[in-house]
Amino acid sequence: MTETWTEQPYPPIKEYGLISDCHSMALISSGGSIDWCCMPRIDSGSCFGRILDWHKGGMCAIEARHGARPSGRRYMGETMVLETIFSGPRGSARLIDCFTMHHGGADAPHQELIRVLEGVEGEVALRFHIHPRFDYGALRPWLRRINPHMVAAIGGDDGLLISFDGDLVAAGHHELYGEARVTEGQRSRLVIRYRRPEVLDRSHPAQVAPELVDRRLEETIKWWEDWSSQATDHGPERAATIRSALVLKALTNAPTGAIAAAPTTSLPERVGGDRNWDYRYTWIRDSSFALRALGELGFLREADGFRRFIQRSSAGSGQDLQIMYGLGGERRLTEIELTHLEGYRGSKPVRIGNGASEQIQLDALGELLNLSWVWHRHHQKTPDADYWRFLRDLVEVACARWRDPDRGIWEIRGEPQHFVHSKVMCWMAIDRGLALARDAGLHCPLNQWEKEADELRRTIEEHGYDQKRGVFTQAFDSPAMDSVLLLLPTTGFIDYRDERMMRTVDAIREDLEEDGLLLRYRPDQIDDGVSAEREGQFLACTFWLSECLARQGRMNEARRAFNHASRTANDLGLLAEEYDPKSHQALGNFPQGLSHLSHLAARLALAGAPLPD
Repeated sequence: MTETWTEQPYPPIKEYGLISDCHSMALISSGGSIDWCCMPRIDSGSCFGRILDWHKGGMCAIEARHGARPSGRRYMGETMVLETIFSGPRGSARLIDCFTMHHGGADAPHQELIRVLEGVEGEVALRFHIHPRFDYGALRPWLRRINPHMVAAIGGDDGLLISFDGDLVAAGHHELYGEARVTEGQRSRLVIRYRRPEVLDRSHPAQVAPELVDRRLEETIKWWEDWSSQATDHGPERAATIRSALVLKALTNAPTGAIAAAPTTSLPERVGGDRNWDYRYTWIRDSSFALRALGELGFLREADGFRRFIQRSSAGSGQDLQIMYGLGGERRLTEIELTHLEGYRGSKPVRIGNGASEQIQLDALGELLNLSWVWHRHHQKTPDADYWRFLRDLVEVACARWRDPDRGIWEIRGEPQHFVHSKVMCWMAIDRGLALARDAGLHCPLNQWEKEADELRRTIEEHGYDQKRGVFTQAFDSPAMDSVLLLLPTTGFIDYRDERMMRTVDAIREDLEEDGLLLRYRPDQIDDGVSAEREGQFLACTFWLSECLARQGRMNEARRAFNHASRTANDLGLLAEEYDPKSHQALGNFPQGLSHLSHLAARLALAGAPLPD
């Protein structure tokens, strides 16, 4: 049979929902189509990937029959189980999507995605279209039939075991479809399991029993509800708070504790542009946000797991420190362009890997020292002798290199500069090293470190501060503003209510605020090595503004900023990396972990949580 079904290409980024088992992840459109899925790990090659190429990427889509249409969706309570409603003149049904969770914990995954169609009233007919494409759409699978209801899809080092309550029908040589018709209370189940090709080649799997699928669905709902119940926030905004926490848990790699920045690669910061990066890795700087936000909400295991991952992955020599790592701690994240893909709505190039992993970004030094200081201060966990040697090495690197330019938090690909935020983070590295040494009686060259910290502070205040405006600036001896300056008080370098910080906040708003949201910086004021074309507003920056204003006692302004940024979330509560308020488009990789971490930090500040120390 020849497949002729088509669908309108490339839904807005904002229309996607996320499901996860803390190993694999998928994005599902509001129409019920799985357009992005990476198994067995978030940074594996995609097996469904038409979000990056509508014709080559592959998908697992839904075709509604007899006038039925998607009419709404939601997460089922405080879970990552997604429900999409289909309604039509003959009745309604709900499609339930999830990766099943193991009742013994997320560390032992079933590696199983299930799609359960359940009749609500009347009769609804749908067709599942299953078009696997391995290795980012580069490889069409070999389909090997096991029985009328089960097919193995094999290609390269990837394999899927696809089973369905009804018949799986071949559509050409590389696609399948299955017809589902349900009445009230009836269910039809599609199960997609990841299995290595050699396992599929030598095994003869039995059909997945419907009662097993139903039981695993119930176990998965309970698993997520049990996890969410740990949250200490029981206020009126709990729903949005828990949703951000759930997204961060979904972005976690269970075996290592790493939290990915996002589940996607190459979703553009400007549609049709070239600011398209792979964010399926973990950044050192995100660990400090996680420690503050998740720890404050009661998710100590996740906060500590991320802290331990960062410490394990980065420990060794301060000279070898990277700003980011793979989810297993991998260091080599070579950036490659996939030229066979057209990119989301023609946004080229599509990239995997991230060249920024090789950049010098001095802020990572401060983040690591601060992690150890916070854990020592709040949990009486003093670094042992071996780890203290590494931390001392990091402080020595900060002392030696703070005079050097770097690429900064925004990972510019132009010429390195003397970014004020990077200098302040070097100061924090020395400051936290001194605090640890004094508080825990650890040996270090105190006098030398104190002199370096004092000289660094004087240099920042002389060259990173605009005396005429009375504000801190993006880089030494530059008038440009940068939203990352809103994070300066979190380092202890300056108090939130210091007049210089109050003026800096106002200057950032004057220079960078548009339609209630902040830009990172003005692209025409910095050579970032990429096209100077306009990007969207970076949502984390507006949440940083909200937190800063709240800590300054400007609560009405803080609430307005928070509401502006929060309103960009989609109907499921998911936040993008960036947002264009004029076209109402979500931009960048989605959902973005830093946006959700910053949302939580701002929410806690508005609720009167203690100042970070």
